[in-house]
Amino acid sequence: MSLLDDAVARYHKLLESGPFRDLAWVEALYERMESGRLSAGGRLVCPFLRPNFISRRQYGSLVKSGEALICAIDRMEQMVLSNPVLLARLELLPAEKMLAAIDPGYQALEVAARLDTHLSNGHLHFVQYNADSPTGAGYADALADLFYDAAPMKEFRKRHTLTRTGSRRHLLQALLKSYKQFGGTKKPNIAIVEFRPAYHSGQSEYELFRDLFREDGYAVEIVSPEQLEYRNRVLRKGPFEIDLVYRRLGVQEFLVRFDLTHPLVQAYRDRAVCVVNSFRSELAHKKAMFGLLTDETLTAKFPAAERKAIRDHVPWTRLVAASKTTYEARTIDLPEFIAKNRERLALKPNDDYSDLHAYYGWEMGDAEWDRALKQAMRAPYVAQERVDQVRSVFPLMSFGQLEFREMQVDVHPHAYLGKVQGCSSWLSTRKAGFSSAAGVVPTFILDPRS
Repeated sequence: MSLLDDAVARYHKLLESGPFRDLAWVEALYERMESGRLSAGGRLVCPFLRPNFISRRQYGSLVKSGEALICAIDRMEQMVLSNPVLLARLELLPAEKMLAAIDPGYQALEVAARLDTHLSNGHLHFVQYNADSPTGAGYADALADLFYDAAPMKEFRKRHTLTRTGSRRHLLQALLKSYKQFGGTKKPNIAIVEFRPAYHSGQSEYELFRDLFREDGYAVEIVSPEQLEYRNRVLRKGPFEIDLVYRRLGVQEFLVRFDLTHPLVQAYRDRAVCVVNSFRSELAHKKAMFGLLTDETLTAKFPAAERKAIRDHVPWTRLVAASKTTYEARTIDLPEFIAKNRERLALKPNDDYSDLHAYYGWEMGDAEWDRALKQAMRAPYVAQERVDQVRSVFPLMSFGQLEFREMQVDVHPHAYLGKVQGCSSWLSTRKAGFSSAAGVVPTFILDPRS
């Protein structure tokens, strides 16, 4: 049994025996989550009762390979910005292209980003790069603090050494560095811009960041885009003048509601405000970016470390179109290849903010797959080679009883200015959104106690 397997078994045994069979500690943990604003839509963001454990070696691989991949993505983005043919292969909307053409005024293409990763033993696959408005770090850090001091974890730590993988303080440093490159010379007023529903519960992950930034002495407000005004080269919400925007809304969801005359876009175009992440991050956010990265005719001159990260850890991906392409160094007709290889392919929307569905060929019949392919030919989709899910059993409380449920586990390294600084984990049954069977869990590096 591996170190991780042994640790999980030991932790579960703790919950099923001795004092922890009394689930009063669970009620106390849930109450601390509620008071810590760790809920969304009236549900706790973490219904589970143990963290996700990863080994020191696994975390090192996430850092090394993740940073090499981010360098490759940055290199490809620079190529795309100067090459209309490559830009067309990302299938951006016209307005997205116009926004991407605007220089944000600082160096990094993605100040904050998240890699979606399947991590199992020695195998590591990056299945997506969330470069637009990545989530999870705030919740995961706060949950890590709660779990670390929970009663079963205190007992567990007598036998195991755990290291938290927090990253939220790195975000502020990255924001401020970008603002300085932008030309900012004063202490900035910061607006966290996100959609705030009319009947909002009052809780948001970014309230945690707002409070953290305020603790460090910054004036910060959470602002909905319809509250913004722009006049006399100043972006504001009422009397609050804004120097630095932390953009917490996706480009595509923004463009569904607003056009390019919006105050945020006007101020961004005029360089009157520093916007992080910039609208250029949409280039990397599209899943078709992995299609460019896995096209070896484009990456042949990339540094060896970047090509190795792509080859070893990025699944073959192509934008679905009636075209010829390459697979394992041979030329293929792409629609024909997709139709004949249902068991080894998934079809995914090019942008997560669309209302389109993903299709997993190995879970479908031939007729269903044919219909999915027809859908993918009509709308921006990518075909991506199958990456097996990573599954593990996690405890939770259901109707007052301890229950163990097998969940899909996605590990999410968080990167700031290209450096991986901690990670969160997401458990699901593959249905999107927060539900009783999905949520964030903190991620701990587990070492044997010496």
